[in-house]
Amino acid sequence: MTVAGSDNSGGAGIQADLKTFSALGCYGMSVITALTAQNTQGVQGVQEIPPEFVVRQIQTIVEDVGVDAVKTGMLFSSSIIRVVAEFLRRNPVSCLVVDPVMFAKSGDRLLLKEATELFCQELIPLATVLTPNIAEATAILGRSINSRDEMEQAARDLCQMGPQAVVVKGGNLSTSESDDCLFVRGGRILWLNQKRVNTENVHGTGCTFSAAITAFLAHSLSIENAVLKAKKYLTGALEAGSNYQLGNGKGPVMHFFQTWNK
Repeated sequence: MTVAGSDNSGGAGIQADLKTFSALGCYGMSVITALTAQNTQGVQGVQEIPPEFVVRQIQTIVEDVGVDAVKTGMLFSSSIIRVVAEFLRRNPVSCLVVDPVMFAKSGDRLLLKEATELFCQELIPLATVLTPNIAEATAILGRSINSRDEMEQAARDLCQMGPQAVVVKGGNLSTSESDDCLFVRGGRILWLNQKRVNTENVHGTGCTFSAAITAFLAHSLSIENAVLKAKKYLTGALEAGSNYQLGNGKGPVMHFFQTWNK
């Protein structure tokens, strides 16, 4: 189940999550927290869903179908963060991937600034895996991250906030590499090294990566293996998506690249 915002252009948000779940052999369900009017060039508007209706969506899924794994994406406001965290505390799930969606690729804010502190206090401690990019880790920790050493320390420090594991995504740190840093509590640092795919079609990469981790956790993989396989899946989707031009801005990845490549 994905608890996130809707991207009407189909490249990110719950649309990207559901495509990823399907591509990786999972039955996907969605809880919409906000509607966005956006395309490959940016976000033109956001309409928040009433918090009580967000909870009602979650409740109806849990009471009937049930969930093996949950991910959260765009939560947008303090009121939505509060009700989602409260529900998850009362109804713990075995796997919770928290993607701290704060900014769109266009730079538009997807989490209200005043909601950041509550997000850190209420939701991050519940996470099985936390998946911030450099900008999001910077906002959470309140310090700049400019090197691999600082990424490692950020992953360790974020893990101290409660998650079982943290992946700090380093795609914005280098023009030639797209290396991510994984730290599992009580374990070791693992670097996911990858040459940057030469493409502007990067819309929804964060959503896709966290959704892939969620799917592999639902398949009962370990955290380390789930993250490694998710990285491989995202790289393949980026490579396949680089062959297409959709829209006039940053296009999406190709979620079903294995089918398209046949």
